Amino acid sequence: MYIDFNSYFASVEQQLDPSLRGRPVAVVPVHTDVTCAIAASYEAKAFGVKTGTPVWEAKKLCPHLVCILAKHEAYTEFHERILKEIDRHVPIDKVCSIDEVACRLMDNESRNAGELAGKIKRGLRENVGECLRCSIGIAPNRYLAKVATDMKKPDGLIFIHPEDLPQILYSLKLRDLPGIGANREVRLKSRGILDVKMLCSLNSQQMRKAWGSVEGEQMWHHLQGIDLPDKETERRSLGHSRVLPPELRHPDEARTVGRRLTAKVASRLRRTGLAASKMSLSVSLEETGSFELDRACDQVDDHLTFLSLFQDMWNQIIHLTGSAKMKKISIVLSKLEPACSEQREFFADDSREKRKKISQALDSINQKYGKDSISFGTLSDDSFSGTKIAFTRIPDKQEFLE
Repeated sequence: MYIDFNSYFASVEQQLDPSLRGRPVAVVPVHTDVTCAIAASYEAKAFGVKTGTPVWEAKKLCPHLVCILAKHEAYTEFHERILKEIDRHVPIDKVCSIDEVACRLMDNESRNAGELAGKIKRGLRENVGECLRCSIGIAPNRYLAKVATDMKKPDGLIFIHPEDLPQILYSLKLRDLPGIGANREVRLKSRGILDVKMLCSLNSQQMRKAWGSVEGEQMWHHLQGIDLPDKETERRSLGHSRVLPPELRHPDEARTVGRRLTAKVASRLRRTGLAASKMSLSVSLEETGSFELDRACDQVDDHLTFLSLFQDMWNQIIHLTGSAKMKKISIVLSKLEPACSEQREFFADDSREKRKKISQALDSINQKYGKDSISFGTLSDDSFSGTKIAFTRIPDKQEFLE
């Protein structure tokens, strides 16, 4: 069973504010027409507004559009309420994103899957919010269950039975299948695979050849309804990035945002019990061009080391760009290892241990007394640089306190 929430961010906004219900709503990262919508309600989608539509264009498509500044902490709170409600009815197998959940059904649950889906929908409506509608797909594997959720929106319930395959998929477009983006579609069509029916006619080796990798063979198994085990993944990096609003694009203001992002990712590193030995800084300019630098360091997890590395790279970027305005900043920590595996040199001084203890003390004070009770240097406007949600990563509550 795959549960996909419809227009999630916009639905939460309509749940929080009854005056928005039934109206076209776009959720935006900042109040400016040069940004893009990060979510749109179904009323806005009816006018052609969707995720990624520039706000200036969205307002032309829908003159009565209401633009709402994103409330990421609220989306996380509703996400947790949703998980709690679903778990009342069926164990959650995997949280796939902020608005998508997969549940593995036992035999007795599969036999009554339609009734179970109805109970989940009613529970969400009564205990989480009437605006939080979802589409539910039930299929032999998680991949096809996700495909099913997109076959009827909003508030759909679709079954894909083994005996329905592959014919039930023929009405879909290639791009409707997860894993087939614009470039993949071009590659497939260049090989004479023009639609889903032709794709499903391939055997596993032909599919592998069409993809040029083992992913094609995995796709064949997905479309056959075969349930493949999950791949074990290992975290390789941690990062934060922001597209800057016009008022924060001057290098002085952009530097402050960069420091805030550095501090946030360092706190997150410690909270996950990891340490990093590489830091990267990427800056995109307002006009054209981008710069990316990285620095190696000992395996550490403290604020002071990463802030020092940030300043070193920032000085170099300013030397290269002068006073050019900056559009986006990204901070990434990589080469991660468990913090307990850090190696200390026998003759090293204790400055590293002091930096670590200072950072831990900063975390404890801010957790006890509130966000920004203590910090290193000037802070940026947290309404902009605060924690944001990527659909594939859900922040924990502590990130909103940093």
